[in-house]
Amino acid sequence: MTATQALRNFEKVCEILDGHGRDPAKLVPILQAVQAEYRYLPEEVLAYVATSLGLPPARVFGVATFYAHFALKPKGKYVVHVCDGTACHVKDSESLLGAIRKRLGLEPGKNTTPDLLFTVETVSCLGACGLASVMVVNENVYGQMTPEKCVDVINAIMESEVAQ
Repeated sequence: MTATQALRNFEKVCEILDGHGRDPAKLVPILQAVQAEYRYLPEEVLAYVATSLGLPPARVFGVATFYAHFALKPKGKYVVHVCDGTACHVKDSESLLGAIRKRLGLEPGKNTTPDLLFTVETVSCLGACGLASVMVVNENVYGQMTPEKCVDVINAIMESEVAQ
């Protein structure tokens, strides 16, 4: 969904707000639901949420930027987390990241593909050190990865998207 489409669809935001009783005390769950719908928190939607809840926009933006879980930029349908914790780093997790970025054609400084299909991020630890090197795609954990295996996973996802 593009930012323009998101802005045209405040109806879903209204449903989310109504579902939480338009209660300012439920700001975090409201933002979680909005992000689940749009895959990020568009600035205009945050302003709308603030107005709808009678909160200062700075408070809503403050909450959205405080928690690492929230994203202010569009994320892909598939979020790929590559672990760079000690165990994974020792097993060359940087080569996984390089192979994934190369396969997706991601330029330096870019984490999301132009088609919004993939976002690639590194994380400090995924808590699966025994499976190092590890990557997670959405909720699916892949252990003992090599650059080739990572590319195979990405290719399989791409093929499944084409089949849909």
